[in-house]
Amino acid sequence: MVEKGMSKQDIFKQTKQTVGLYNVNFDVYNGETFVLMGLSGSGKSTLLRCLNRLISPTDGHILIDGDDIATMNDKELREARRKKMSMVFQGFALLPHRTVIDNVAFGLEIQGMQKDERYVKAEEAIAKVGLKGYEHSTTSSLSGGMQQRVGLARALATDPDVLLMDEAFSALDPLIRAEMQDELLALQNKMKKTIVFVSHDLDEALKLGDRIAIMKDGYIAQIGTPEEILTSPADDYVSEFVAGVDRAKILTADNVMKRPEPVVSINSALTVATQLMKKHGISSIFVVDPDKKIKGILLIDDAVQAVKDKRTLHDVLITDVQIVAPDLPIKDIIPMMTDRNFPLAVVNDNQKIIGVIVRGSILGALAIKEDDSNGLT
Repeated sequence: MVEKGMSKQDIFKQTKQTVGLYNVNFDVYNGETFVLMGLSGSGKSTLLRCLNRLISPTDGHILIDGDDIATMNDKELREARRKKMSMVFQGFALLPHRTVIDNVAFGLEIQGMQKDERYVKAEEAIAKVGLKGYEHSTTSSLSGGMQQRVGLARALATDPDVLLMDEAFSALDPLIRAEMQDELLALQNKMKKTIVFVSHDLDEALKLGDRIAIMKDGYIAQIGTPEEILTSPADDYVSEFVAGVDRAKILTADNVMKRPEPVVSINSALTVATQLMKKHGISSIFVVDPDKKIKGILLIDDAVQAVKDKRTLHDVLITDVQIVAPDLPIKDIIPMMTDRNFPLAVVNDNQKIIGVIVRGSILGALAIKEDDSNGLT
């Protein structure tokens, strides 16, 4: 019925059967955080549980390093679950009769590792999540955030290739949740694990995800980076989904900068600079050295007056130039623009200019225009 194009709702009306997933295809790259995002019932948790076959798919393939999880026998599947992947659940799923270290070491114990060796690995994982000193505490004595850290440490202790996280932070209070998100970002920056993270919270998905798959009715409506989904939604559903997002927190300098053209050499004459500004209709121009590193900015009025006074470019060059990195969020850039009459320069790690930011480009990126047909564009 699905292959004939019938909707999930129509199939349910006729059969009382729910289509969990259909025609879902995607790759997850080594070391990235891939977020499955969607409303309740969209299929995101079902999809995650197919990846380790807690739910067995009725069709298709699930390849991890070329091995097909969908066709493994019980012994092969157990081995893959023990060594290839770990899972962090929404409900912490800790063993209440065990201490923190015994919970964290549980997966290693199942693998048959000796106690002394698994305790060493468990202690390392506990330290990574910031719980050093709590190794012998009971899990019931810990706060919700600390219990989730134990669950995360347990998943990390086996050093899996793939980490599956099923709404791992949704049961936590907002402040603790934000803290755990920051903790995961810090860990990922160090460990570069391959993570598939399920969330129904768009802000969380945008914060954590290198790429996001937005799901609807068992299929993927769009896959992209946070910036791509915000700026180029695939359809009306995705547009409505992201309509309330504060773009200033997500978009960065890289998303709003313009090409740094023209620029003028520090060794050029003032007349060259004024001609370039007049030709391009701009009121200021960045001055660079031979390596394209910024030396300052020149304003048209200053340059014209300096030519009349027979002064040099160096005499009127403004060297107090604000530079920003390409990954700086717009929310941090906006205050820099309020009291400045000239653009910001975007530079790379080598301090070479790669872009220019003007007020208009920021306003354009943040604007949400009304559309008669669907309310948003």
